[in-house]
This record gives sequence, structure tokens and C-alpha cells, in this order.
Amino acid sequence: MKALSHTVRPIDFYRAVWRWHFYAGILVLPFLFILAVTGAIYLFHTEIDNFIYRDIKTVQIISKPALSHEAVVQVALAVHPGIALRYVPPSSNLNSVEVDIKSSNGNVMAVFVDPFRGTVLGAMPNKGGFSGTIRRLHSLAYFGPVANALIEVAAGWSILLVFSGIYLWWPRQKTGSLDGVLRVRGKPRERMFWRDIHAVTGIVAGFFIVFLAATGMPWSIVWGDKVNQWANGSNFGYPAGVRVSVPMSDEHLNHVAPVTWSLEQAKIPESHAHTDATPGTTMSPFSLEKAVSIFDGLGMAKTYGISLPNKPGGVFTGSVYPNDLAQQRVVHLDQFSGRVLLDMGYADYGPLGKGLEWGINVHLGQEFGLANQLVMLVACFAIILLCVSAVIIWWKRRPNRTLGIPTLPENSRSLQIVFGLLFIGGVIFPLVGISMLIMLILDYIFVIRHGKSN
Repeated sequence: MKALSHTVRPIDFYRAVWRWHFYAGILVLPFLFILAVTGAIYLFHTEIDNFIYRDIKTVQIISKPALSHEAVVQVALAVHPGIALRYVPPSSNLNSVEVDIKSSNGNVMAVFVDPFRGTVLGAMPNKGGFSGTIRRLHSLAYFGPVANALIEVAAGWSILLVFSGIYLWWPRQKTGSLDGVLRVRGKPRERMFWRDIHAVTGIVAGFFIVFLAATGMPWSIVWGDKVNQWANGSNFGYPAGVRVSVPMSDEHLNHVAPVTWSLEQAKIPESHAHTDATPGTTMSPFSLEKAVSIFDGLGMAKTYGISLPNKPGGVFTGSVYPNDLAQQRVVHLDQFSGRVLLDMGYADYGPLGKGLEWGINVHLGQEFGLANQLVMLVACFAIILLCVSAVIIWWKRRPNRTLGIPTLPENSRSLQIVFGLLFIGGVIFPLVGISMLIMLILDYIFVIRHGKSN
């Protein structure tokens, strides 16, 4: 590359931005398409699951008292031997009971029991089924940690893609015309039509892409993990205002129960048999019946689950994460005395935790009910259209037998400036920074070998 002048002309800067926008698109579009499709489906995962698995999740009431909670667990264990890890009481008389059981081979199954008839209705892998599969596809966790890390790269590049796209969209000629800015020109067979579709859709969808990428980042494998540790401030994971002076185990909450982002680092308190025991006697753990009674008495929202103690220092952990953030709650009970060791909800999170949990809830389409789901569904369709139109534009403009990489600017300083601005994002998101350096090296090698881009 040879600079013809020291001044960076607007056209040079435009070409440099377009070039990196093109590279970002190559990296991001396949992931954006997958995320948009799986995300659109997952928005309605509760409704879909309730329909697909209605035969095992619902029961018909009969004029007969329900079995005790302990008896229900035994019914599940009789059909699926193992260790009962978690118990989910029915949210109404029309729902079955879920018992999560770990078998001798280490697999965990969610077993559904009719509490009136005492029969097992069915079972599925824990966090499996339709919605579980869609969620794992959405995060690429289905394909392992390396693929999961690529989502973090895609999310970071998506943000850079949006801001570079806004620059390319921004009208430079003060004609007052909305053509190509907010109005689509041409016909479907013409490249201009798809260029305008891409631009107009992008300026609307761009906000949602940035929001979804930012609120999805907390779950990422590198950036999210480090920010989580920093946000919690300690390996206990609980905000300082709710820490209690009770012994803590080495077990983390996210190993035994579903957990929010803000509690990923949270450790679990320990039960102690000697606390209220008469000298010379040994206290026995209280029953699941008593645990359910205590959690109900504490006013926990329905659909809460109970992680069962399976060792001397274990606790009964009730946790619930409904659509209403205000009802999110985790309660630990001493398994011998029934004493509440820790009771924490959304109100106890720190400012960063509250903000991120709210963002995640909106991301999942849960915060504002059906309206939230529909808005996010439209956003997903817009992202799909953005991806499709980008491919069509590329296909229509590319020269034969080339990638159609945008032309190099005459002044190489424009590329350096654009890369410097993008690199700021690479510092904030380390995996994005690494991928950016790889792209820069490949671009440089391509230019050196061929002298120019087509």
C-alpha cells in the first residue's frame, strides 16, 4: 500500500470502514443468523415445552389426596434408581412433580410424577428436551467450549459491525431525500433494492443487535466470567449486605441449582448437626415435607425448586427465577434445624448485578410479558433479513471468482485509523481483539501477495 498524500480524504476513510465492515460481516453473519433463528424459537420455550410435553407435565385431578413429597421421590427412584438431587413441587393441582435424579453413570434425568396416582409419567435428560436443545444451540454450547467461545467473538464483532454500518449508512449528501436512508429504492432483482433493504433494516435492527450482544456477553466464557468475578467482589458471590456469619462450604450454588448471573460465584452455607442438639445425641435431618412447608411459609413464588442435601453439611436450597425479577429468590435452610441460613432476592443484588439481570431478562423476552416476546421476535426477524440481504448484496456485486473484498483506500493511514478505533473494542473484549489481529495479518498477507484487493 502506498499513500498518495498525508491527508485522509472522506472517500478513503469510507473505503477503510467498508473494508472492515465487510470482514466483520464474514465473521459474524453465520452466527447472527443462527442466534436469530434459535433466539426467535427460544422466546416461546415455555409455551412450546408445555405443548410438546403436556402429557408428562400435566395431570388430571382425581378425588384422592396427593402423595407426600417424600413418597413422590420414592416413586421416581423406584423407576429411575440413583440419587435425588432436586425436587420441584407442582405449581398447581394440574401440574406433575419433577424429581431430578443422578444415576450411577453420572447422567441426570428429570423424572415427572403424577402425585395423585403415584405413577411416573415420563423422563428426559436434565436441561434437555426441546427448549434445552435450542438454548444449547443458541450458545453453541452444544458443540463444546471452543464453539461456545466463538459466540463471544461474534457478539463483540456484532457491536463493531453495527457502528461501522451506521457510519456507512449516514447520509453525506444534503439533498433532503430519504431514498436509501429510510426508503427502499429499486426492485427485488436489482442490487440497489437489497442494498437499501440492508441499510434501512440495519439502522433499525442495529439497536437490538447491540442490546442483545451486550446482554448476552455476561454469559460468555471469557469476558463474562471475568466481569462476573469482578462484579461479585469475592468468591462468596453474595452482596455484602446479605452475608451472614455462618460457615460456608466449598460448593458453589451453580453446581446444585439453576442460578442467575449474579450468583454464579455464590458458595453454599453448611448445616451443622450439633447446633441445636442435646449433648450426647445426634440430630437427624428433617423431612422434605417440612422443607416444602418452610419454603411455602416464606412466600416463595410457585415453580420454585428444592436442591436436596446429600451429605452431612448439605442444606435444603430453594431457588426460583420467575419472569418477574422482583420474585427471584434463593433461600438456604439448615437441614437439621430448619433455620434460614441465607435468604436473598433481586433487591439484594448490587447495581451492576441488577442492571445486568434486568438486561438478561429483557433479552430472554421475560420482563414485559407477551409484548417483550413480540418485540424481540420482530428484532430476530429483522436480523435474519439483515443477514440474507447482506449475502444477496455480496453475491450481486462480487466479481467472478473473487471474494469481492471492498477496494483498498488510496491512503493507507485511513486503514490504520479505522483499525485503531476498532482495536479499542478488541481491548474491551479480548477474544475479539485476538480475532481482529488474525484478520489484520490475513489482510496484510493478502495485500502483499496480490498487490491489491478485488
